[in-house]
Amino acid sequence: MQLNFFLQFLIETPVQFWIGWQFYTGAFAAARHRTTNMNTLIAVGTSSAYIYSVAATFFPELFELKGYTAGVYFDTAATIIVLILLGRLFEARAKGQTSEAIKKLIGLQARTALILKDGQEIDIPVEEVEIGDIIIVKPGEKIPVDGVLKEGYSSVDESMVTGESMPTEKNIGDSVIGATINKTGSFRFEATKVGKDTMLSHIIGMVQSAQGSKPPIARMADLIASYFVPAVMSIASLTFIVWYFFGPEPSFTYAVLNFIAVLIIACPCALGLATPTSIMVGTGKGAENGILISSGEALETAHKINTVIFDKTGTLTKGSPEVTDIIKGDLSEEDILLYAASAEKGSEHPLAEAIIKKAKDYRIELKDAGQFKAVPGHGIKSEVNGKVVILGNERFMQDEGIDTGNLKIEAERLSKEGKTPMFLSVDKSASGIIAVSDTLKEESVEAVRSLHSLGIEVVMITGDNKRTGEAIASQAGIDRVLAEVLPEEKANEVKKLQSESRVVAMVGDGINDAPALAQADVGIAIGTGTDVAMEASDITLISGNIKGVVTAIALSKATLRNIKQNLFWAFAYNVILIPVAAGVLFPFFGILLNPMLAAGAMGFSSVTVVSNALRLKRFRV
Repeated sequence: MQLNFFLQFLIETPVQFWIGWQFYTGAFAAARHRTTNMNTLIAVGTSSAYIYSVAATFFPELFELKGYTAGVYFDTAATIIVLILLGRLFEARAKGQTSEAIKKLIGLQARTALILKDGQEIDIPVEEVEIGDIIIVKPGEKIPVDGVLKEGYSSVDESMVTGESMPTEKNIGDSVIGATINKTGSFRFEATKVGKDTMLSHIIGMVQSAQGSKPPIARMADLIASYFVPAVMSIASLTFIVWYFFGPEPSFTYAVLNFIAVLIIACPCALGLATPTSIMVGTGKGAENGILISSGEALETAHKINTVIFDKTGTLTKGSPEVTDIIKGDLSEEDILLYAASAEKGSEHPLAEAIIKKAKDYRIELKDAGQFKAVPGHGIKSEVNGKVVILGNERFMQDEGIDTGNLKIEAERLSKEGKTPMFLSVDKSASGIIAVSDTLKEESVEAVRSLHSLGIEVVMITGDNKRTGEAIASQAGIDRVLAEVLPEEKANEVKKLQSESRVVAMVGDGINDAPALAQADVGIAIGTGTDVAMEASDITLISGNIKGVVTAIALSKATLRNIKQNLFWAFAYNVILIPVAAGVLFPFFGILLNPMLAAGAMGFSSVTVVSNALRLKRFRV
């Protein structure tokens, strides 16, 4: 037996004082602030078990008392240290994803820039671009830095910054943003912001700041420990005093023995399992429901959420424009689509793609178009079947001398609904309207309704104009809209709500959402969105179905309830046996705490905790 004890001593000593040293430093730090926490409980409990076990190994004669057999607790001390450190490792790995999000954002930058210098086109690294340089951007290329357009025109996909699903038309004098994508025309612009001053660099800085400043959740075990540790130390000290002054001889041996016994029995082995076991089962259950939870902290915090902010584009909506209405003038719906889609066949504009897709749904065979001309900010002009086809906004129709008649009233109605109406004219006649919009996902209304039923306020945030935002919010059943909000303002809006003592969840899918996702108490990314959004968030909805937000909150509540039950069982047996460890049975029955009884209590509490955690597998949405 003594040889076995000695081998355990050799194995456990480095675990106790090398691997577990951080618990001692944490306990000392808490002591300097005149408080106690989980580190104190672990350090005191495992040290007591270790010191007692060393004494029982090398000086067993100290414990040769009637009704007592010396044993060791090396395995108990080592198990507690290893299990709790394993839980901390999982948390650290989850937090390490912060740097991955930053790397992906940096990777969005253009590598080179084509500048015009002394009449020559020169390709240089983007880091060498200076303010005032004239930069040439061709269709399909990333814009290298921020600037102002000087020559040409185009439509630019700025969704990564603004969240706006529709491309933005750019004319001379308009500003362009680095890392956004030029969709159609070629243009030249003057660099006005480079390096750390660009919009993308600001987004990177905001993500870093938000993720670095998020306060850690106050651990329930720390709260319990702050009361439990002083109570146990007081009981142990009182036990020593009573046995030393009133106990039988050898009174000092009895006093030391029972003092250590109280400390040992008060450090529950199951405490190391209580929280991580529930979290592991909870995160596994989340994965079964298409919800990836990056850390136990996120799972614990989600049950407190009382405000959910949804990004509009790609989160509540599908993220790409679709034809929603076809208003007839002097042509049928099929003919309106035939002329409009045929005229747009050669265009790369997203609105053109939506019209062409709708024509394919109608199984319309498109015709070849000739004399195609795009008029920036207005529309297009082409020739189909020998007829002049014009497709564009109302101002374009006025410039071409076309009377829109009653169609103008329909266009105003569609605009109020947040849709983009485009007039179609065939041979100078107002032939109809095609309305395009980014439409709601099918599950959005149900998700918002479910959140309202839980008493959670739902807010929509968007870079779109107020009219479009309010139209989508009305359809989804959302009361509060934050429109025309830029990325840095999104994070600020989250901060404002947090300053009102709200626990905020931000749900988004784009790069422009990353700062807000990082700032929120719980960031929830749509799995069909960008990698940057997912890595800046705490929870990812793999399928992109936002009903997963409701499931995540329900799962968090179930998991936290399970953790509370586990913490109770982790302490229950040990607390009950503290009086036995103090020796209350000795005067009546001559019984001191037997190591087998202590081991049984620890083992049974561990089995109870694990069994209770496994009940989470029965969680249903």
